[in-house]
Amino acid sequence: MPRRPLGQLEAEVLAALAGLGGSASTAELVARLDDDPAYTTVNTILHRLYEKGLVSRFRAGRHYRYELAVDESELVADRMREHLRHASDPASALNRFVRTLSSEEARQLREILDKPGERG
Repeated sequence: MPRRPLGQLEAEVLAALAGLGGSASTAELVARLDDDPAYTTVNTILHRLYEKGLVSRFRAGRHYRYELAVDESELVADRMREHLRHASDPASALNRFVRTLSSEEARQLREILDKPGERG
């Protein structure tokens, strides 16, 4: 089985944490992730995310519980902007991205783009 890039695993851990809607232990997150990553790997990722200020943590007995310290939608949008910034042809990348959207996602995007003055 090929290994995931660490950035991808970080994103998956953040998405799993967001999906839980509150705090979670390392073990709870391991159970939600695909491909059964090792407990120690997920714990290391959580520590890195904590150091980056993306998650907060608090003691619960002998272990930590983690929760998002940032808005998930802002985090995803920042990643998308960063990828576009480094693309040699951002318009082509956007075109390919838009072509992968479901009908519902495309409808939502059109609705967002049609709202005047609400883009940042």
